[in-house]
Amino acid sequence: MTQLRVFSTYKTVYPLIVSGLLLFMTAGCQPAADVPTPEVGTPTTAETDEALSGGVGTSFDATSKAYTFPLTGLTGALLAQHQAGDALFEATFVAPPAQINAGLGPIFNNTSCRSCHTNDGRARVPVGDEPFNGLLFRISGPGQDAHGGPLAAAGFGLQVQTRAVFGTQPEMDIQIDYEAVAGSFSDGETYALRKPTYTPTNTYIPLPPGAMLSPRIANPNFGLGLLAAVPDATLAQLADEADVNGDGISGRLNWVWNYETNQRVVGRFGWKASQPTLKQQAAAALEGDVGITTPLFPNEASLGQLQDVPTHNPELSNQALDELTVYLQTLAVPARRTPVDKTVLAGKGLFAQAGCGGCHVPRLQTGPSAVAQLANQTIRPYTDLLLHDMGEALSDGRPDYVATAREWRTAPLWGIGLNKLVSGHTQFLHDGRARSITEAILWHGGEAQKSREAFRTMPKSSRTALLTFLESL
Repeated sequence: MTQLRVFSTYKTVYPLIVSGLLLFMTAGCQPAADVPTPEVGTPTTAETDEALSGGVGTSFDATSKAYTFPLTGLTGALLAQHQAGDALFEATFVAPPAQINAGLGPIFNNTSCRSCHTNDGRARVPVGDEPFNGLLFRISGPGQDAHGGPLAAAGFGLQVQTRAVFGTQPEMDIQIDYEAVAGSFSDGETYALRKPTYTPTNTYIPLPPGAMLSPRIANPNFGLGLLAAVPDATLAQLADEADVNGDGISGRLNWVWNYETNQRVVGRFGWKASQPTLKQQAAAALEGDVGITTPLFPNEASLGQLQDVPTHNPELSNQALDELTVYLQTLAVPARRTPVDKTVLAGKGLFAQAGCGGCHVPRLQTGPSAVAQLANQTIRPYTDLLLHDMGEALSDGRPDYVATAREWRTAPLWGIGLNKLVSGHTQFLHDGRARSITEAILWHGGEAQKSREAFRTMPKSSRTALLTFLESL
């Protein structure tokens, strides 16, 4: 099996000008002395209620398994489906023919769901000679398909498969190089971000002209059922594509194709909100990541390529796909740990003053659901599930339905403070380039540039308070 190699080649890039990526004080930003520290009084009932990030189904476990628990109070048939889906999520697939868990490949990225989502958490980028466990690459060619989505790249489809079963050649390897991007806070403290470059190697056939690659790190799985239960109308009300209110934030919906209903609908899952439902998200991941076909996506990812296999029946039943979907739908959100701590409350105020809540909307309301713990809940995901222009520094050069290369769905922040404990790292953003929450903030541009500069120009004590607040989520 081909191993993917990562070359962490750091080059020093001196401050002030490098490809528009350097982070320096822009004209009109407030000086550090003008950034106030909010006064903190007696916590309100609403603040104490914020421990319930996921409503009545919130889990109060704060161990390394914090992302893995079912909704509190889940019972009966739904709990049985959750457990069956959990078993499928944990299953390791093997190449056919086999009596159990057959169907792997012929080309794939990993052998199981859990291999990318360890403890249902966020994946990290590989180090040294490690394989890509949780970092994958979308690929497409110029233009759009019949439904307005990305156009498959000839010979490679819509996703790069970097592994293959015995006797089959993987599509390619990918080399990652990093360069250091230096900058400083307004108080003189310096930092260095890392900018990745991706180079395809060992392609099984030449890449077609105009092929576009986009890295995507595996996201956490918890709370997805609650996000699915937020009505489309709520997201439409949050959208402000023309920036009518003049706040510089113009979130918009991604309109994508639902392959189950054959309709153009609102997307909400994935880094660019390119999937409309958890079922379609799960089926697409099974096909693209593991090479497991379902009734929703019955064709192998290798269809029409040199590595293709004869047409066959779906390798996973609708029942099994539904069980996996229920598992993803019913994973509980972990509770906040210290919502009324004095420093946390000060950081919460600074978060609001910096305008971060314009995209990371603190509170949403779910609508009707057949699952009681998902229905009509006040949740605190810190996202609007909308697309936002994040600036050229974070552009992946690849559109995805309505989403442009510079646009990304607002990542939910709930549970972020447990990421290191659960996933063993503090890597963030769509490609894991940020090695801390601080670095993630400093990569923000576009609509988030004012918020980034507000953070960059804060006194260190205020930056610490804001980060303490985020760690409490």
